[in-house]
Amino acid sequence: MTEAIPSPCIQQCKLDDTQTCTGCRRTIDEISLWSKATETEKTAIWQRLLALPLIMKSKQCQRCGAKFSCGSGGQQGGCWCMDLPPVLSPASITGDCFCPTCLNQQMTERKPC
Repeated sequence: MTEAIPSPCIQQCKLDDTQTCTGCRRTIDEISLWSKATETEKTAIWQRLLALPLIMKSKQCQRCGAKFSCGSGGQQGGCWCMDLPPVLSPASITGDCFCPTCLNQQMTERKPC
């Protein structure tokens, strides 16, 4: 059995003037299709989303309040956080992202003994 393809939704839903979600960047048609889409259709949506250029955002750390940039600084040209192991699910975060210092600290705290 294969694992289900996760939804791109990051629970920051708001449509812009082109009927595209400003959170996950899916079109209204892609959002409507998702629950009944085949794995092939879901994969195609993900491929389109992953090919989009990253949007640079100014963020404020939900832990310490420091301001930082999101969407650049990574070794592969993406966000700096993409160079780190995935320790937090975006859906589990109730506020904004963590700054580099706090994310590294969070990773250290979650390491098994």
